[in-house]
Amino acid sequence: MLSYRHAFHAGNHADVLKHFALVQLLRHLNQKDKPWWYVDTHAGAGAYALDSTYAKKNAEFEGGISRLWQDADLPAPLADYVDQVRALNLNGRLRHYPGSPLIALKLARPDDRLRLFELHSTDHNLLQQNMREAGHRVAIRQADGFLEIKSVLPPPPRRGLTLIDPSYEDKQDYVRVIGALKEGISRFATGMFMVWYPQLQLGTAHQLPERLRKLADKWLDVRLTVQAPAPDGFGMHGSGLFIVNPPFTLADTLRQVMPVLVDKLGRDGAAGYALDMAG
Repeated sequence: MLSYRHAFHAGNHADVLKHFALVQLLRHLNQKDKPWWYVDTHAGAGAYALDSTYAKKNAEFEGGISRLWQDADLPAPLADYVDQVRALNLNGRLRHYPGSPLIALKLARPDDRLRLFELHSTDHNLLQQNMREAGHRVAIRQADGFLEIKSVLPPPPRRGLTLIDPSYEDKQDYVRVIGALKEGISRFATGMFMVWYPQLQLGTAHQLPERLRKLADKWLDVRLTVQAPAPDGFGMHGSGLFIVNPPFTLADTLRQVMPVLVDKLGRDGAAGYALDMAG
């Protein structure tokens, strides 16, 4: 399916969780001088205008990044993520939101590399425009990122992070995520992988985290619930991240930050978080 456009959802509660964790993982990679590669299977447009028709249709960012924007008392790891968003809004007004590729580029050093895949033609063109000043550090292809994992892993420096972040509008994405992560781990067993997934009232969505856990020995699974499931069974009531080979410090960081995200982004009494790990 090629109808999905992340511009409708940019900056929502799921983006906050995903991009906060992304900053933490890349900061960890930056602790060593050796270069790393960042691989994004569903890169999107790279950046989004929150005053666009798409973003304003449901204004999902108002329940996400907007709730953190004016808070000067955030935990340092969460403030670091908000600072990445501020870097795209130099006038102090929240009008733009960076996607995962742009966040990765801002944290990349001269020898680090980005490999970005986006199948949607419009978003692929926007991604090229938004990353046009990146130079040789970034390679962008209009391709199916699920299939392209085998073309970039393992990366030459044997250090890196792969983000697997489909829309899940196509139910086959649940199956393909499993295949892509299995392929990635088989090629790059020591690499970090982060899979984003939605919390939905759908059997395949409920089963996905358990299926992911069977693929790796060392993993962390964190879930942010922002509201009770809708009575009609529709809509996303939260999201989660499954991370393979996480930094050993990440769990403690999440225990510090997740209660804040529940407080800031929660919409009713069902809001909460869960954290599980192995290895």
